[in-house]
Amino acid sequence: MKSNPTLKAIPLLILCTFFWGSCFPIGKQVLGEVHALTLVFWRFIIAAICLGLYLKLARMPKLNLSKRQWLWVIAVSVVGVGGFNLCLFTGLTHTQATNGALIMALSPMITSLITCIASRKSPSLMQSFSLLVSLTGVLIVITNGHLNTLLSMQINRGDELIFCGMLAWSLYTYFSQGIGRWMPMIPYTFVGMVSAASVIGAVCLASPEVKPFTELFHSTMFGISEVVYIGVFGTVAGYLLWLNGVRHLGPANAALFFNFVPIFSVLTSFMLGQIVTWLQLLGIIVVITGLLLPHILRLKQAPVVSSQP
Repeated sequence: MKSNPTLKAIPLLILCTFFWGSCFPIGKQVLGEVHALTLVFWRFIIAAICLGLYLKLARMPKLNLSKRQWLWVIAVSVVGVGGFNLCLFTGLTHTQATNGALIMALSPMITSLITCIASRKSPSLMQSFSLLVSLTGVLIVITNGHLNTLLSMQINRGDELIFCGMLAWSLYTYFSQGIGRWMPMIPYTFVGMVSAASVIGAVCLASPEVKPFTELFHSTMFGISEVVYIGVFGTVAGYLLWLNGVRHLGPANAALFFNFVPIFSVLTSFMLGQIVTWLQLLGIIVVITGLLLPHILRLKQAPVVSSQP
């Protein structure tokens, strides 16, 4: 009996969001040793090297793409991977982490909106309700139940940059499904990693205070191991699992799983010794409930088939 690829994509997407969520507290520790741009630069350099070696050892056939297709792949990768990370980490230097997390929590909603506009279809009532429940859970986790965090939130330059990054990520999620129909996932991810490394590398060259090689060389072994974790698991594995989920579930459904990122970020922080409140645990339950609601109702509505002949 063959397994359903759609069902297999769900736990893989959850694993993907675990890798990404764990990178936030781990990355916060690394930023005590290196600059944010240095961390992002090495993240994509490590990812590009890993995927490049894999492509060479696997002896994958050369891609037969037109110039227009190559330009489209590179453009989507530069904007969706390089642009997203550049806006996110640059924005975080001008705003609070809570503001950034709140803005990034809008990604599933924006991705669903882009999908609806492109397909000229309105989202179903259940999809809208599921998205609203999940977003509510994310807000509880991030704000710890303090509504004044939302009411006192002020838009600044950093917030605007992170919003642009969130929009770039949503567009990348949507367009990746179409590209995945005519380009294998691993080469596409490799192009994304090289594009991102090129964009961040150019920004590093334009920033005299950033010295990626010197900073990494003078880091501790523990700091270097954390950078490698972020590069291998938070980038190579994360992006491959994400694109696999987008291919099987579609951009709108896959985007819902992005709500797990702050959840795993909080849980990883707890494992590293930080305090997690009951309200944040409640928010985690609300997010999971929101994601499972459509599937639970679908099972209840499914007709019962008799086993008797």
